[in-house]
Amino acid sequence: MQIVPWSQVSSWRCNACGICCRRYDVVLKLPEWLSIVKKYGVKYTASSINSFLLRKRPDGSCTFLVEAPNAAFCSLQRTKPQACKLWPFKILDRPKFGSPSNASYRFGNRRLFIYADAACTGLTFGAPTHDFAYSVIPEFIEIAFGLRQNSSKARLSCSRSTNLVALEIARVFEESAAHIAVHRAYAFSLGYQFPLQFCLA
Repeated sequence: MQIVPWSQVSSWRCNACGICCRRYDVVLKLPEWLSIVKKYGVKYTASSINSFLLRKRPDGSCTFLVEAPNAAFCSLQRTKPQACKLWPFKILDRPKFGSPSNASYRFGNRRLFIYADAACTGLTFGAPTHDFAYSVIPEFIEIAFGLRQNSSKARLSCSRSTNLVALEIARVFEESAAHIAVHRAYAFSLGYQFPLQFCLA
């Protein structure tokens, strides 16, 4: 995992590649774990000595990942864990990954240290654009502080109709987690009928 300071990123937009849903363990806060267990059952979660996690499939992907040809999206829309909402960014109170001057970001009267996981294919590297520095980064800080639910950039890469289809699949999935195989097949069939752009957020 290569972590870079936010000041080395020009822009970010989710392109629905699904890397974040395949490569990483998702640590859940206790209220997130309780919400998922209540809606879907404990079998969709896992635990370690000191944390609760989203369960993974044998191939390493998240159990809530829905894939279509060349695209992927999360079926856990309304109860998505904060760790998923924040990826690929890390919003910290201290410079855990070094380069404090490059990672430093002033948010109101707070000094934060912001990093990005370079594995994200939605990152463009270079000097930060005005939009990235003054719109995208503040949105992620607001998500980290619980002031906002989602980043607007996570949906901008998708057409309105595709977004509605993705949200409808997520809604149906949330109504009955036992039908995951049906919804996965449905998503695959839609991949051939709609533009192959589904949103992760």
